[in-house]
Amino acid sequence: MTQQEHLASHEAPSRPVVRDELLECLQTIALVHDHQATAESLTAGLPMEEGKLTPAIFPRAASRAGLTARIVKSRLVQLNPALFPAVLMLEPGRACVLVALDIRHRRARVIFPELGEAETEMDLDGLQSSYSGQAIYVRPRFHFDTRGPEVKTQRARHWFWGVIRENRKLYRDVIAGSVVINLFAVAMPLFVLNVYDRVVPNHATETLWVLSIGIFVVLCFDLALRLMRNAFVDLAASRADVKLSSSLMARVLGLRMEARPASTGSFAATLQSFESVRAFIGSATVVSLVDLPFVLMFAVIIALIGPPLVIPVLVGITFVLLYAMAAQGKLHELSETTWRISAQRNATLVESVSQLETVKALRAESRIQGIWEKASAYLSRTAAQLRLVSSSVSSVALWAQHSVAVCVIIIGVYQIIEGNLTQGGLIAAYLLSSRAMAPISQAAALLAQYHQSSTALQSLNGLMERPVERPDGKQFVNRPVIRGEIRFDKVSLRYPEEEHDALQDISLHLEPGEKVALLGRIGCGKSTMNKLMLGLYQPTAGAVLIDDVDIRQFDPIQLRRHIGYVPQDVSLFFGSLRDNIVAGGGSDGVDDEELLRAIKLAGLEGLVNGHPQGVDLQVGERGQSLSGGQRQAVAIARALVHDPQILLLDEPSSSMDHASEETFKANLKAYAHGKTMIVVTHRTSLLSLVDRIAVIDAGKVVADGPRDKVVEALRKGQIGRAG
Repeated sequence: MTQQEHLASHEAPSRPVVRDELLECLQTIALVHDHQATAESLTAGLPMEEGKLTPAIFPRAASRAGLTARIVKSRLVQLNPALFPAVLMLEPGRACVLVALDIRHRRARVIFPELGEAETEMDLDGLQSSYSGQAIYVRPRFHFDTRGPEVKTQRARHWFWGVIRENRKLYRDVIAGSVVINLFAVAMPLFVLNVYDRVVPNHATETLWVLSIGIFVVLCFDLALRLMRNAFVDLAASRADVKLSSSLMARVLGLRMEARPASTGSFAATLQSFESVRAFIGSATVVSLVDLPFVLMFAVIIALIGPPLVIPVLVGITFVLLYAMAAQGKLHELSETTWRISAQRNATLVESVSQLETVKALRAESRIQGIWEKASAYLSRTAAQLRLVSSSVSSVALWAQHSVAVCVIIIGVYQIIEGNLTQGGLIAAYLLSSRAMAPISQAAALLAQYHQSSTALQSLNGLMERPVERPDGKQFVNRPVIRGEIRFDKVSLRYPEEEHDALQDISLHLEPGEKVALLGRIGCGKSTMNKLMLGLYQPTAGAVLIDDVDIRQFDPIQLRRHIGYVPQDVSLFFGSLRDNIVAGGGSDGVDDEELLRAIKLAGLEGLVNGHPQGVDLQVGERGQSLSGGQRQAVAIARALVHDPQILLLDEPSSSMDHASEETFKANLKAYAHGKTMIVVTHRTSLLSLVDRIAVIDAGKVVADGPRDKVVEALRKGQIGRAG
């Protein structure tokens, strides 16, 4: 079966290309406001649906163009003309840009994406018939320049608390509901007081029924308010959860490589710690904090019933608060220690599982098992101490609540004997004392959960403060087409936490279409140069330029679109061959012809044609279902599938046999005509692909010239090491 047959058997019937009208509308409005933005820069890293922008992620895309966006539901004639141009959502799933409305003459001026930037005048009733009822206001964000003095009281929007504040209306309703619920809490003690003191002595059954109906109505409203309050808390938490989770993942994927944490497992544990923050903000017990101010109200009511009865309540509140404050320091220390050792243990787990084959081959199971058991034992002891301290706070609070109730009854009995209190007053005071102590007990129980969430939030703050490749407000140049000229201008680079430079004052110039090989000993800096050209790291001195433009001015997504990169260590994703080959552009961005060409160039024809699943063959996690040579061929295919102008090949044939390598060389030589290519290799067989060789040693260029002359100089030992 041929490749075409494989693709045909596993692909749905070809569909017409669907335009992303929402994205084109955003680009049109950005252009109106003099904001240049490419489709790649607007959508890079966003969770597109079927390769298209959705209204839910439209504001995030707009922010990348220096714009703000807000989705509104409104009748067409009620849209605010001061906020035009705006995006109109049409049915079914279409969009256009509304430029102006003339309600008097029933006309509208719009821009349809398929017509470019040309405005179209149409009948308002016709537009209304296709209008979905939703529009998006898009406005430019104001940017302060250096002339505007910075005011210290102005704070940047916090990634966490800023999202929480977005739901302040919901929390306002929660607080309002809590106020009413606490006012209703007085109803039951007053009902009991009146029944014992007025209804029972006077046998006033009519009054009993009136009071009972009244208290039942209050209880029903109380139930409804509690259910609504919990629903609002859950709604606010779920809204915040979606935004916060998206922000965290976007930050992780946007991290600059030099800011990447040293341990993947520890980093994963930091991200997982968000679960404790989510649980805390979504906990219904958090609303008990709103009840704290009403403790004073209950105490005042108890004092009005019988002044001596309030003394145990005040003593109990003071005792619980003092004990909780005394436990604060220990809870914080144990929470932080637990988090650190848990992250360390998780790092051991991830590292050992990801390298399980190496662990077995080296017989290192005993060593790793020992590290795991030591960490687990320490974590168990620390977690037990944390549970003990936190449970003691809850237990002491519960003991204090019961003790206060007993003391109220004891004092109340003496007050009844002395004639200063009625039985109804005693029962009412007892109920109110329990109601007054409940928020104190609940707040104390939240302490341990608070410290765990606080520790997690601190670690997440550290993550969110790390530098990213595409910081907010950064404007990049738009270079959709490049010639392929590369220049290293006195470039130096030192990796984080390293004592020596990986590259030192490197200067190298490649003309468009030139083919150059980088030779040198292990660790001399060859692969580092590739990483600099990809913008994965930024030089500590000097500059890397493409077509005489510093690559730091390129949008990282667009820069890497122009470069096909085959790394020395190939990593594949879980999924099919197709998924891995088109990983960077999505399946909608690569047609069958481009896919077939990449498969043929990489030498994957035998694998695709010889397997019944063809391009849908599952490669397994990290590509473990494929051999080393096959994984390398997939890496080559995905480097070539988008037809880049620059090729960076780092040991591209190290896992291939001789026949596969010769086929790859022949294919590449024909394909790379007119493209700039850099080959990092230790194999002399690949030197036939290049016209020039640069020799790197200790981070410096020690030789650079035509291939044959440099090879001859190397053979004669005329090229020395860097001093």
